[in-house]
Amino acid sequence: MPVSAASALALFLSCTALAHFVFPAYFRTLVPPWLPSPAIIVAATGVAELAVAGLLSVPPTRTAGGWAATALIASFQVSHLDAARRTRSATRLLDTPWGVAARLCVNAGYLAWAAGIALG
Repeated sequence: MPVSAASALALFLSCTALAHFVFPAYFRTLVPPWLPSPAIIVAATGVAELAVAGLLSVPPTRTAGGWAATALIASFQVSHLDAARRTRSATRLLDTPWGVAARLCVNAGYLAWAAGIALG
């Protein structure tokens, strides 16, 4: 995959990481209620996204960054699958059946993007 794809993913992850710290209340709503310490999870994932963006930005660590991005993005599936389980009580559009389906499809695209970088 071209360097521009890795650079774009690094920029995307950097922006979403910063959003974790600018809008933490929103990101806490994405943490499944059965997981402990949503604030810590939001902060940790923000830091992880910045670290992965750093790996993607440096040519010698780009492949490792692609695999790290793949793993990190895959871990976010927990949130989407938990939302899928709770669609009957959904109050937000992204938590309705169609919204969850869209979230899963978009996340699958992010996974493919990251895996494409990892595979070169």
